[in-house]
Amino acid sequence: MAADLTRIVTAYNDTVMSRTFLLPDLGEGLTEAEVVKILVREGDLVHEDAPLLEVETDKATVEIPSPMGGRVEKVHVQAGQTVQVGEVLVSFADVAASSGTQAAVTPDTTRALAPEPETLVASSGPASPASSHPTRSPQRGADPVPATPATRRLARELGVEIRAVNGSGRGGRVTDDDVRAAAGRRETAPADEARAPASTAPGKPLARVGIEPPPLPRFEQWGPVERQPLSHLRRTIAERMTLSATLVPHVTHFDRADVTDLDALIRRNLDAGKARGVTLTLTSFVLKAVAQALGEHPHFNASLDPAAGELIVKRYVHLGVAVAAERGLIVPVIRDVDRKPLLELQRELGALATRVREGKATLEDLRGGTFTVTNLGALGGTGALPIINYPEVAILGVARGREEPVVREGAIVPRLLLPLSLTFDHRVADGADGARFASAVIRRLEHPDELLLGL
Repeated sequence: MAADLTRIVTAYNDTVMSRTFLLPDLGEGLTEAEVVKILVREGDLVHEDAPLLEVETDKATVEIPSPMGGRVEKVHVQAGQTVQVGEVLVSFADVAASSGTQAAVTPDTTRALAPEPETLVASSGPASPASSHPTRSPQRGADPVPATPATRRLARELGVEIRAVNGSGRGGRVTDDDVRAAAGRRETAPADEARAPASTAPGKPLARVGIEPPPLPRFEQWGPVERQPLSHLRRTIAERMTLSATLVPHVTHFDRADVTDLDALIRRNLDAGKARGVTLTLTSFVLKAVAQALGEHPHFNASLDPAAGELIVKRYVHLGVAVAAERGLIVPVIRDVDRKPLLELQRELGALATRVREGKATLEDLRGGTFTVTNLGALGGTGALPIINYPEVAILGVARGREEPVVREGAIVPRLLLPLSLTFDHRVADGADGARFASAVIRRLEHPDELLLGL
């Protein structure tokens, strides 16, 4: 991540002058970050790539390096402060001349920093005073559009061609308000101008669905209270859960898997697994069963694009695994679960969970999931109603397995039963679809030989 940020902010003017360094666009719709720690002081001489500060962004702590060598003139932020993309972090003086190397950028990070005089920018050349606040003209051609992924998604939902939108943000960045304004102009345009092919006509923008909460009562009138500010992570979780619960019609299917044979298999192979550096757990088998079931039911490995009227089916299986860390619930992602042997999957799961709990997970660890599994078994409980990790369309909850009396071939025998709760988007699948998918997972858990053979 540090290397990516360095590439984003390396290009700047060759003259020696005071420069300001802004919080770059970190992609994936991230519009703000919380400053965790300041690593330099005003007056310090720093070299290029030296760490400047740590920020917590979308559940990961990221160290931001200096894009240049020079003297720290002013630190504009403090620990605990939430800063927006494009906000000034540090000012430099006595900046050494650049080597002339230009930044390598992607469409989502191009011009992430405002192209103003005496300001670091991520562009293909030096900035000039005349370009301090450029106005983007419609139809930019092949130039990447400076906009966050969240703004791009909003444009798709509202049926707005983002290349035709003039950006009012720093450096011509297209903001959410710009997109909404363009959508409003299109809706009031003459019918002939607004007419579009049926395949591109926008659907109802779900981003506008929501309820404004009423004001809270004054709790102090009944007794003493303590007001505790929410952490950046807690706010992120709250916003995403509210988004999912508001936009998605949730439905949950409950079932149980008889994992007696699977539990015996795991116990038999604990020592063999440890000899190969892994500790076998039920979760890795659940992940493997889910990945194989998604191959049979790919519409659960998808995202819904309501504006385009399309279901985006992913042909890769990257599973999110909910991990209870000290700072809150974090969902790292294991990639290509369907193609990995079980021991490799278990090894990666253990390493990923350790990084999350130690606060060392990277942004890349947390991105790109297609389906989520949350295992609450270690904490107890008989079941749960998990909320979908938007924009995914389903999540599987796993509770604690319990030994219960079961009738088998006319006799009552003890069996280990594992409660499962599959929550899915009712716009994408019906109850029968959910039951079939859950059955596909259960069949593999109840026949671990088939699970290991990939059947």
